[in-house]
Amino acid sequence: MKYISTRSKIEPINSANAILQGLSSDGGLFVPEEIPQVNLKEIEKLIPMKYSQRAAVILQKFLTDYTEFELHECAELAYDLFDIQSKVPLAILLNKDMKNSPTGVMELWHGPTSAFKDMALQILPRLMSLALKKVGETKNILILVATSGDTGKAALAGFADVPQTKIMVFYPDGGVSKIQRLQMVTQTGNNVNVTAVRGNFDDTQTGVKKIFSDEKIREELSNLNVKLSSANSINWGRLAPQIVYYFSSYAEMIKSKQIKLGDKVNVVVPTGNFGNILAAYYAKRMGLPIKTLICASNKNHVLTDFFQTGIYNRNRFFYKTITPSMDILISSNLERLLYHETDGDIERVKNFMNDLNSKGKYQVDDDLKKRLDKIFYADYATEEETAETIKNTFNEFKYLVDTHTAVALSVAEKYRKKTKDMLPMILASTASPFKFTNSVLNAVGESAEILDDFAQLDRLSFISKNRIPKNLASLKTAEILHENVCDKEKMADEVLEFVKK
Repeated sequence: MKYISTRSKIEPINSANAILQGLSSDGGLFVPEEIPQVNLKEIEKLIPMKYSQRAAVILQKFLTDYTEFELHECAELAYDLFDIQSKVPLAILLNKDMKNSPTGVMELWHGPTSAFKDMALQILPRLMSLALKKVGETKNILILVATSGDTGKAALAGFADVPQTKIMVFYPDGGVSKIQRLQMVTQTGNNVNVTAVRGNFDDTQTGVKKIFSDEKIREELSNLNVKLSSANSINWGRLAPQIVYYFSSYAEMIKSKQIKLGDKVNVVVPTGNFGNILAAYYAKRMGLPIKTLICASNKNHVLTDFFQTGIYNRNRFFYKTITPSMDILISSNLERLLYHETDGDIERVKNFMNDLNSKGKYQVDDDLKKRLDKIFYADYATEEETAETIKNTFNEFKYLVDTHTAVALSVAEKYRKKTKDMLPMILASTASPFKFTNSVLNAVGESAEILDDFAQLDRLSFISKNRIPKNLASLKTAEILHENVCDKEKMADEVLEFVKK
């Protein structure tokens, strides 16, 4: 399997090189030359397997320059760090009025940072270390990350003290939850840097992209024996492992007798940067029996508007919400979807991206809009609807969800009411409720403001009867190691200063 760019006709490269580069030098994203297929017999074979085995099978379809043994070893080491044997347990929510319409909530947050990003960012450093050996790379790799909250800590945890790498994480100052910030600024490791950026996530993400495409900076880094790479979902090595859990959860739905092999399901994903739902799109294209991909947004509903109107417009007010990981107006991974659904028309994709950069918006034609309509449904949840969903889900099922998962549940309910489509659902639960204690406590009628962050953790544990994840409980005594803040225009300077240390 070779990889090409979404924006120009570059020489195809293997997956090891794609993972090391992260972003194509033309500013485009790497995509596979073709999408591999998986039939029902292959899906059936996944049912008795454990998660790491399923991961090796699916990843082998894309990372063909890795052996299945290498991939299985990477997966074993990565997911051994999770605090639950099944790695991605399914919580089945079955409304009494919809007996044949179970919702399988896949809990993607049992890794070392309590967020779904662990599913990819615990295996990516291992894939990257192997890639360095495969291509004979002698330079150090600088992992550059923009985060809206969860990616940063997961990447830091994965790459801390990994040989031949450094990692630098930028996050929007004041744009992440208190717990998310504490997780990042207390990160240990001789090769890590965490810097807050004065601005929002889009400013942070744009700054990182500019650094990647700046030939002068690349040359300076090269002279310092350093190459750039990414751990954001723009990196194929980050996106590919996310495809696995859709196959795994479908197998678990069969195993728990919620569906039969071959039955179609709908998939609901809360998303801002479009990476997580794009992984579900790849799973659908590969042959997983998915009918509709339901894209759930928050108050910053740029994706909802795009799928409903065909116009992507980031020229709008930016809201800070109780779902900070979705506070995004530039959904980078949408570029990959546009590439595939235009049948690889790089000129059209390049024009879309140029319009987005120069005008802040672009519009797809009617034919492309119709193609997308057959695959996606999009809607959003208000702040009030999100809080109401947390409360209702807890009252009805005694099941506590975080704010982002609540957005997905709210949109799922809207979808069922609007379309009358009662197919079983697989829904992505992207973070532990303990990462957003203030919002979750308020939603269930507790007065969170009178408690400090750690008293909130204790209170949430008491009312939910769930233990506080170890990685969050330990923050109470962790030393703050990173207090750097910079202007968005100075991000490149910060990178060079960190590398020279």
